[in-house]
Amino acid sequence: MNKRLLALLACVSLTGCGVETASTAATVASMKKQEIEEGQKTMARAQEKINASMQQMQQRADSAER
Repeated sequence: MNKRLLALLACVSLTGCGVETASTAATVASMKKQEIEEGQKTMARAQEKINASMQQMQQRADSAER
């Protein structure tokens, strides 16, 4: 009887650790996803600025040719 109780307690304890580990992994994954999304937004803004700058340079070059 004592061995069964001890085995049951061990299983319950280990299951609790697994749930905590899974929860932590889910939290980390969510944070990484958010970091990636922010990085993509930053990259898109930078690309927009580069495109605007290139367009402005082309307009100046066209004006200089006239």
